[in-house]
Amino acid sequence: MSIDLRNLSAKQLGTLIAKAKEQQTKLAKRTPIATVRGKITKFAKAEGYTLEELFGTPGTRTTAKAAAKPGPRAGKKLGKVAPKYRNPANPKETWTGRGKHPRWMAALVAKGKKAEDFLIKKK
Repeated sequence: MSIDLRNLSAKQLGTLIAKAKEQQTKLAKRTPIATVRGKITKFAKAEGYTLEELFGTPGTRTTAKAAAKPGPRAGKKLGKVAPKYRNPANPKETWTGRGKHPRWMAALVAKGKKAEDFLIKKK
């Protein structure tokens, strides 16, 4: 983190110094990390676990989301779909009917029109 001190006013510098001192005090009061790590290791060992069992090996993800298997469609593209609706005011704007309504359609539907009014006629 880099802060350009030249652009700060005297009041901003004072606030920054006060916050920095407050943070320094908090950090100084904390128990050293080696002590905490030792306590955790000792507790885990007393319960019959290793840290790897509890937290995984460093560099690997052990969250429930990562552990979940991907679904049957994971990574598969569904392909292009032909548009079903067209904006009457701007024919270049179309919508396939998938996902959220586009803004132009939502605005027209809010005014009382029906989605069927914008269907593209098949020849």
